Order: sequence, then structure tokens, then C-alpha cells
Amino acid sequence: MTRLFFLLCLLSVIYGCSPLKNANKKFQNGEYNVAIEQFEKLSSNPKYSGEALFKIGESYRLSNRLEEAAEYYKKAYDLGYNKQASSFYYAYSLRHQGEYKKAREEFSSFLASAEEGKFYTMASREMDNLDVIENIITDKTNYFEINNVQSINSKNAEYSPFVNDGKFYFTSTREDGKIYKATGSNFSDIYVAKTDDLNVDGSTSQSVGGFINTYGVNEGTLALSPNGKTIIFARGNSGKRKGTDDVNLYISRYRNNQWTEPSLMNINEKNSWTSSPSFNREGNTLYFASNRKGGFGGTDIWVAHLNRNGRWGKVKNVGPVINTQRNEMFPFVSEDAKLYFASDGHPGLGGLDIFVAERSRGRISIENIGRPVNSTDDDFGWFMIAPNKGFFSSNREGGEGDDDIYSFVNHDPNIKVVNYWLDGVTMTTREDGVKVPLADVKLRLLDDEDNQLDFVDTDEAGQFRFRLDPESEYILFGEKQSYFTTRLLYSTEGRSIRTDTLKEFVTNVYFDTTLVLDKIIVDKAIVLDNIYYDLDKANIREDAARELDKLVAVLSDNPEIKIELSSHTDSRQTDTYNQDLSQRRAQSAVDYIVLAGISSSRIVAKGYGESQLIIPDSEIEQLISEEAKEAAHQKNRRTEFKVIEYDLQEEQEKVELEDLEDRLFREY
Repeated sequence: MTRLFFLLCLLSVIYGCSPLKNANKKFQNGEYNVAIEQFEKLSSNPKYSGEALFKIGESYRLSNRLEEAAEYYKKAYDLGYNKQASSFYYAYSLRHQGEYKKAREEFSSFLASAEEGKFYTMASREMDNLDVIENIITDKTNYFEINNVQSINSKNAEYSPFVNDGKFYFTSTREDGKIYKATGSNFSDIYVAKTDDLNVDGSTSQSVGGFINTYGVNEGTLALSPNGKTIIFARGNSGKRKGTDDVNLYISRYRNNQWTEPSLMNINEKNSWTSSPSFNREGNTLYFASNRKGGFGGTDIWVAHLNRNGRWGKVKNVGPVINTQRNEMFPFVSEDAKLYFASDGHPGLGGLDIFVAERSRGRISIENIGRPVNSTDDDFGWFMIAPNKGFFSSNREGGEGDDDIYSFVNHDPNIKVVNYWLDGVTMTTREDGVKVPLADVKLRLLDDEDNQLDFVDTDEAGQFRFRLDPESEYILFGEKQSYFTTRLLYSTEGRSIRTDTLKEFVTNVYFDTTLVLDKIIVDKAIVLDNIYYDLDKANIREDAARELDKLVAVLSDNPEIKIELSSHTDSRQTDTYNQDLSQRRAQSAVDYIVLAGISSSRIVAKGYGESQLIIPDSEIEQLISEEAKEAAHQKNRRTEFKVIEYDLQEEQEKVELEDLEDRLFREY
């Protein structure tokens, strides 16, 4: 009897614990649909019901089905399980469903009793978001006309539209045939159909082919470069690896009249989710979403640049103005360089909303597009075929099935697009003083905080082009071996045009500039403009300080040079006095430069007194007015610098370091 009782108890422990352990394992592996089924079986058992109900809610939330999660969070909370998380996510689920009043009540109740911490901070932010939502609903005047693209949508998911050359690309779960355990639907593939403007011919829909689509693996958002020669798309979530982080970007190039076998891009990061790629209009910048380390929470939008060797690298987070502690994804760059993206972290109507980011006056502003584009459900995957029309994705009520693709037309009569361009040329000065074009200059466009925005190599005629934002300040930074690296300030402030004066739908505004790079010639004197001194004095005047700051920039930008900074006087004192005065003046300038952060080992002070007059006394004596004579003497009281050492090896090492950085981002 004792043995039988013990065996029954043991079996009870085994069969009581094993199902919970198995359900948690499926949950940890990201097999949310399977986990939901197993937790449902445990939810009626009082011993496990709290955890089971909470994990069902979590499974729905993490598989993007928040509308189904609310009741389970509420039941888990009522049973006292993980009350802070259950309470917060219950309120969050209500907001997602558009029950704003009830959500406010729940968040308010949560904040009244919650302890300081992660959930308290998020609940406070959600309360602020609810205030903004009311403004989005009541204040937004919207001219959008929305239509379901019924010809392409099905009971399955269709999303992430992309249009190129009469072809309509989209992602769908319609045909793969193998079930993805996280969502219970088919694995997703990429399809293509013929399109004319907003009219998509669904009867022509077909898989893009086996070189992209793989059975039993999710293929997601696709991006095609502006020149049509490069495809980048997301692939992953095969279920063979633990978790859901095995989503990466793949690249294929059109060569020899065919597409190459897709290969992993080196901008991916191990054990991270990387997806929703999108090119800028010039094709040299790639935006994408990722949950990699270094972000601000959830998935962030990141950017990668195409380097001079045709490889993608220099990955950078676009920053906390756009990215939040939650999720930002599905970026799209419009013709006028605005960044559209989906987010559930910025104040929105529920789930993912579509936002637009615009840079002006050096600052980024974020705007919710509002109704009817955004709804209480997920709205994402924005794509424009013209400044006033395009497509997006949504799982809102009234669709054909899961995610659907919708078309939009913006009937705003005042909508106008203005593109600002900077066309320029890099030049150098010949020995005879004539300026001529300088080819193959590496140019970088920086904002007023030295953040790199774009880069390009000038062509054989020294020509280049950059896209600019209105009312913004920039720095043009040019470099070429054996030439002084040079920077130029450029501003569009006060130069933008009023859109209400325009008749054309799209207007291009072109600015022009010239950037001069002088050749580095050892022992050639270069006069510094406006480095003047008061009579018999060696202190740095305010106007001289501004010019010395330019020399500080030259030395900072050209670490491979050492210079002699020389000072010269007029002849209105004794040789000994002038020699001493010029040395003090030169040293005063050097001290100023060293104080600005330049190593004293790179700069030598040298006073020449009156030994190298530009205008001899004999010519000055022939001048009639005292003002003219004083101007001539002031011209003699000049400051010059010349390169006394040029470390070609150091510059070569700098070039090699840049090449090494490029190679680190190569695609195999």
C-alpha cells in the first residue's frame, strides 16, 4: 500500500509538472502558438492557472496579437499573479484596442499603487501618450482617401508593399504550406504582381522565385535599389534556432543578366533581429530595423552607408528623437527625404502607427499621420509612388483577412514637394594662381554637430551633389592625399521657398558652391588673413582669434603635418626691438593654438622681425595719406605659416585604416 501510494504521488508530480515545463519551453523558444495551446490546458488547474493565463497573454502580445491578450492579463491579475506586469499590460492592451477612457482609468489605478521601476515609467509615459492621442483624434485635418487593395489581399497576411518599374512586390503567408509555430500561420514569402499606378493586377501575382523564397523559412520585407541592381530582403525565423532573433538581411546583385545567390550582409549582428530594409533615394544609405545591442529598447531604426568600395557598413542608430523604448520599424524615405516609419512607442492610436520625421533647422520633428491612415490596430509598411499617393499595410477591422495592403491618396490641395540640392565643384590653385578642378576628392557632409550625413567622391571634373534640408547648417569636409584637408561652412537658413507660392507638384531648388583644396608644399609660406597686431603689442586681438581658430581646424584635420608659425613686423622700430616683438607675437599665436588642443610638438614659433617686409619702406614713403601708410605697415605686420614636415607615412596609414574599415564591412 505504501509503495503504491508513493508511486501514485510520484506520477502526480511528473505529470503535474511536465506539461508546465514543456509549455514554458515552447514559450522560451518563441513557439507562441504551440505555447498558447499548452497553457490553455493548464489554465483551469488552480496550481498553475495564474502563470498559465499570464503566459497566454504574453504569447499573444509577443506574437503581435494584443487584442486577444487583454482578457488573459485581467484574469492573471485577478488571481494575483505578477500583478504589476499583468496590470500594466492589461491597460496597454486596452489602449491598443482604442478603449482610451478605460485604459486611462487602469493606468491611473496602476500608478496609484505601483512601485517605482520599469513598469511605473512606462505607465507614466502611456498616460502622457493618452493626452496626445486626444489631440490626434480631434485636431487632425486629414485629406487621405483609403482603399483596401482587394485584388491582392486574401484571408492570409499581405504586407510590406514595394513598387518598382510596374511591379508590385509584397510579403504574404498565403502559400508556403508549412506552419510557423510562433503565429500558427504559414511561413511568409515574397510575391510580385503587375501594377499600374494604384491598380494592382492580382491575377498576375506569383512568387518571386526560389532564389529568394525558401520553404519553411520566413522571407519578409524587400527593398530594391533605385538603379534596380540590388535587392535586399529579410529572411529568418525558421524555428530551428532558439528564440525569434534569427532574422537577418540578405543581399543579391544583378550581374551578367541574372541575380546572384543571396548572401548574408555583414551589417547583421549575431543573435539579433534585423529586418525591414529601405534605401534612400540616392541608393547610398540603407535604413533598417533591429533589436541589436546599443539601441533604446525594443526594435530601433538603424542606418548603414555604402562605402567607396561598394560595400555596406558604418552602421549607426538614428537616435532617440526617432527611436523610443518600444518598437520602431518599417522605415521609408520619401522623394523629399522625409523618413516615414511605424512605431508603438510614440503617441499613437493603438498598436503600430505611421509617423513621419522631418529635419529642419538642424532639428528633427516627429508627426503622427493621424486618421484615417492610422487606426487602433497595426498600421505600417508605408510606401509612396508619388508625393500624394501610395500603399501601406494594416490589420484593421474590415479587411480581407490578417494583415492587408491598402492604397492611399492625399487630396490635400496644398501638398507640395521641394527638394534642395547642393551642386558643387572641388578645385585647387595652380602655381600661376589659376584655380582648376580637382578630381577624386573624398567629400563628407556633416551637420552642425559634426555628425556625418552623407559622403561622395567627386568626379573627373571635381563635381559633386548633396541633398540638403531647409533652414539647416552644414559642414563640407574634403580630403585628398597630398592636399590640405579642408572644411567649408554652408547654410540654407533663410533660403527656403514658400510652398504656397508654387504651382508645380515637385520643385527642385539648386544651390552651388566651390571647395578649394591647396596642395601641401613644404616650406611654402601661407599668409593667414587678418592676423594683425596693434602697434608695439603681441596680444591676440578678437579678429585675429577668429582666424587662428581656422588654423586650429587645419591642424586638427591634417594630423600628418607640422608647421612653423611666423610673425613679421613693420620697420618702425629697431631691428632688435622688432625681432623680439615678432617672436613674442609668434609665441602668443602658438600659445593660443596649443591652448585650443593642438600638440606643441607640431608647431614652432618663429619671429622674423622686419627682415621680410612685403612692402619696402621706399614704397611706403611714396604714399600720400597717413591712412595708406598705416595700411601698408599693417600688411607687413602679418602672420604666416608653412609646412616644415609632412609625414606621408602617417597619411598613408590613415588611408589604409579607412580601407581596413571598409574591408571589415565587406559582403562574402
